[in-house]
Amino acid sequence: MKTNLTELTAEAVALLKSLIAIPSVSRDEEKAADCLQQYIECQGMETGRRGNNVWCLSPMFDLKKPTLLLNSHIDTVKPVSGWRRDPFTPALETNGKLYGLGSNDAGASVVSLLQAFLHLCRTAQPYNLLFLASCEEEVSGQGGIESVLPQLPPVDFAIVGEPTEMQPAIAEKGLMVLDVTATGRSGHAAREEGDNAIYKVLDDIAWFRDYRFPKVSPLLGPVKMSVTVVSAGTQHNVIPDRCTFVVDIRSNECYTNRELFDLITPHLKCEARARSFRLSSSHVSPEHPVVRRAVAMGRVPFGSPTLSDQALMPFPSMKMGPGKSSRSHTADEFIFVREIEEAIGMYIELLDGTSLK
Repeated sequence: MKTNLTELTAEAVALLKSLIAIPSVSRDEEKAADCLQQYIECQGMETGRRGNNVWCLSPMFDLKKPTLLLNSHIDTVKPVSGWRRDPFTPALETNGKLYGLGSNDAGASVVSLLQAFLHLCRTAQPYNLLFLASCEEEVSGQGGIESVLPQLPPVDFAIVGEPTEMQPAIAEKGLMVLDVTATGRSGHAAREEGDNAIYKVLDDIAWFRDYRFPKVSPLLGPVKMSVTVVSAGTQHNVIPDRCTFVVDIRSNECYTNRELFDLITPHLKCEARARSFRLSSSHVSPEHPVVRRAVAMGRVPFGSPTLSDQALMPFPSMKMGPGKSSRSHTADEFIFVREIEEAIGMYIELLDGTSLK
């Protein structure tokens, strides 16, 4: 079927403008989900919905075929203070630059993947197509993609739409956050009393600063550990009896988060608690047929340091979408219309007739 990229791009941009105009900060995406669901149904497609997650199956769905998931998220972060324009008023300038909160992360991916999905659904493919617009991605919320995957058919491979300049991220760092606590005994600072909890954390903080895990990923590099928050004390003349600090740990695919936790805790004098083990690193083989087809199109695989819904996918996936990661979560966020047009064309070229196995 002939691809009319101009028409598909115009549809995508019009939908993106509508989504920008609807505030959809994480956990408050209901109206954006309504808008997207209504748009899909107006195209003559049936939708499913759980919470603020909206999905659609290709009409020729056949459980004997493998299933390809096209996924991106409809939620945004809160607008930062530096915006010089209304973040919820879509503004398209003559140079094709479209401003608005969520335009780059990840509204452009949502609308580009959707137009590719609707186009590919019109012809028989060697796989089933499944489109999912998920919520709560920016906060890794349990009401997001994690809650809806059990409702969907088994997935064999996923394209995750995030701003990567349409380069394929075939690995992504995971995240584990540790809360570390030292307990001492309070006393008067002028006397030889008390057991200072601040002093108890110093060696552990130094260990996190200096330790290097031996397994280094060729795509993602080493595991990165950063102490990001320290809290203790009530006033200058009281020895603090409690000190806590937070560690941000970005895992590579060489370790699971649980493995890292088990390796870390024997080195610590203080008590450590992981907030979650669920946000794992992801990796897909460079020999996967979809990755190989992307390379044949001139795309360059890389490892991504930023987290996405890939962390919650128990199946192979590749992150690839229009826009630049450096624009995400910034004031006056924007996307170029030409980036959306390029994305739709590339998604169709990448996926039309491709093999998943």
